[in-house]
Amino acid sequence: MNKKFNSIYGYHIKKFIEMKRAFGFKCKTEVSVLLHIDALAVKRKETLPGITKEFAEEWRQKRLHESENYRYHRVRCLAQFSSYLNDLSIQSYIPKLLPYPKSSFIPYIYSAKEISSLFNACDELRLASATKDTILFSFPVLFRLLYATGLRISEALALRNEDVNLEENYLLVKDCKNGKERIIPISDSLSLVCKEYVKYRKLLPSEKVKSGYFFVKLDGSKICSLSAVQNWFKKCLKKVGIHYVGRNHGPRLHDLRHTFAVHSLTSMIEAGIDLYVSLPILSNYLGHQSLDATEHYVRLTANMYPDLVNEMNMVCLDVFPKFRNYETD
Repeated sequence: MNKKFNSIYGYHIKKFIEMKRAFGFKCKTEVSVLLHIDALAVKRKETLPGITKEFAEEWRQKRLHESENYRYHRVRCLAQFSSYLNDLSIQSYIPKLLPYPKSSFIPYIYSAKEISSLFNACDELRLASATKDTILFSFPVLFRLLYATGLRISEALALRNEDVNLEENYLLVKDCKNGKERIIPISDSLSLVCKEYVKYRKLLPSEKVKSGYFFVKLDGSKICSLSAVQNWFKKCLKKVGIHYVGRNHGPRLHDLRHTFAVHSLTSMIEAGIDLYVSLPILSNYLGHQSLDATEHYVRLTANMYPDLVNEMNMVCLDVFPKFRNYETD
């Protein structure tokens, strides 16, 4: 660990981070917060290793221009660290958690007509000038795969050639948000699109540069820049007349995942598949750790397609909480 902690809590902060990482947590945000906790301890000239009530109450105060979401995570981090110290028999005050901040985020769900128009827009994209360092060669196929599978963009770009089986039509998704692998079946039509892409990819002179990744730039290297993918996506939105509101407001590339979920759930309902059956299927497909994240799509689907509500089991629908806490990454 390269971060330097200088307070009386420094040693235990390092051990706390090591413990969390040993359990599989990445701790990027926590390290940043713990550095600020360490700095406050230095500023206050703390001399005892246990968190005091006075320290916790000062830490809990809202800062100027601070979002409620960041404040919540900041206080939660101190509460976890204090609990850790108590487990080590170092008496520490555990601050009361703040109410979890409500999210006003609502994903943009593309209509079938908009998706069709976006497909055409992808195919019509052209380079302003010749360059080998472009993702445009892969972008139309990548876009179709994101919509047809609901993969996160990071999961799609991490696919290697051996993860894409176009004979038995499935993807092996390894680089997942929750660290669990999953197999995703793909349709015959998507498989044909991918086969066509592989066929032309083999004709590239740069095929000698074997990165091993399924989606590559024109020079054969891996697509690492998410911003490049997003920039081409924004051009497609503009071509089809879908207004881009702005950063973090959408419509976003990630909303293809939400659209896949709503469209899939709608198709299963129209096919007469029971809600209790369709939700676990969709949850596994999306790689959710529990049904909680998937259940929100029930409400979203009901709002998007009110005609389907009468076909749903209303008892089941009312079981699910009326939250707007959709995943945003």
